[in-house]
Amino acid sequence: MANHKSALKRIRRNEAVRLRNKYQHKTVRNAIKKLRSTEDKKDAETLLPSVISMIDRLAKRNIIHANKAGNLKSGLTKRVSAL
Repeated sequence: MANHKSALKRIRRNEAVRLRNKYQHKTVRNAIKKLRSTEDKKDAETLLPSVISMIDRLAKRNIIHANKAGNLKSGLTKRVSAL
């Protein structure tokens, strides 16, 4: 068990941050799956900017690595333009 008040607060804070990161990451993964399963080019083109901004937000907050974000955005853009 933690010995200091600050350590207890840090444990609480870490758990809250972990849950928020997990929620945001899962939300983006679901949005990516939805975009990948879309067959209509017009729908995919309207969905793409919002998904890209979500990916950028995760990368900015270090939830995912910047290179992973770039790879995801590149792959999704290629997929949408190929429809």
